[in-house]
Amino acid sequence: MSDALAHFVRPDVKVFLDFLNSTNAPPMHEMGLDMARASYTAMGAIAEQPPRALAISRDLACPGPAGDIALRLYDARESRDAGPAVIFMHGGGFVIGDLESHHSLCTEIAAELDLPVIAVDYRLAPEHPFPAAPDDCEAAARWIAANSSQLGREITGLIPMGDSAGGNLTIVVTQALCDAPAAVPVVLQVPIYPLSDDKPDHRSFLDFAEGFLLTAQTMAWFAESYGAVVGDKRAYPLYGDHTKTPPTVLVTAGLDPIRDSGRIYGAELVRAGAEVVFLEMKGTIHGFTQLRKALPSAQQDMQSIFAAVRLLLERSK
Repeated sequence: MSDALAHFVRPDVKVFLDFLNSTNAPPMHEMGLDMARASYTAMGAIAEQPPRALAISRDLACPGPAGDIALRLYDARESRDAGPAVIFMHGGGFVIGDLESHHSLCTEIAAELDLPVIAVDYRLAPEHPFPAAPDDCEAAARWIAANSSQLGREITGLIPMGDSAGGNLTIVVTQALCDAPAAVPVVLQVPIYPLSDDKPDHRSFLDFAEGFLLTAQTMAWFAESYGAVVGDKRAYPLYGDHTKTPPTVLVTAGLDPIRDSGRIYGAELVRAGAEVVFLEMKGTIHGFTQLRKALPSAQQDMQSIFAAVRLLLERSK
């Protein structure tokens, strides 16, 4: 892990990376699809905090372009006044991840923000390549916006939120709903270490290609499986229109291969005049939101994200 010598690495992150890099586990792209998906969920069970107790954790579904889309509603309250809801889209390179892999994180978001959270179980590649994921997430967002009665709470605004691939989908869904509004508006978006563009030679790609959890080979496997169209804004939302972007909490990780992809998206938002809180979590890695037991410092990172969300929501009133 020689690259780590040139970059600040938090003590708890270093311990975790030293452990990971000392194991003989095969890299994810060599595991096979089923094992990769299972190992992703298993790592969360080991390295993530246990789920928070909530009043509501209920599975439901909505219509999608290729059949029903599974959703999960989280809420710390049995009932609440009208207000916004978080639409959560999980990470995993568009290939791995599901409702279970991000269950604990969604309970944390619902508990700390005191908002309903609806997680979307979109179709995965390679069985369902691009644009299946954005198609499902946009359809789910539009359904949530128009179906307060089925959710049992009056939704007045949407807050797309997600990590990694889910961060990408957060931006894509926000752009789609700004171009063609849903029944209620997007009031805030929260992309967490998102991929925004198709540039292959960001400095962060080179600096953190190996030894920092997310590797260049795994990213290449994800990209090949997803089959995104180069230059398409629904795959690479940097190419979209940023002039209508709602208030944004944008999060990157300092030791992340796709850090610079998030940075340049933030720069475009600033140029377009969007209201942005940009949080780069120095000394930590891609995936920290799901590693809060293994990385105690990640819990404070999440508190910073929640504080920024509260700030922008308060300013928008």
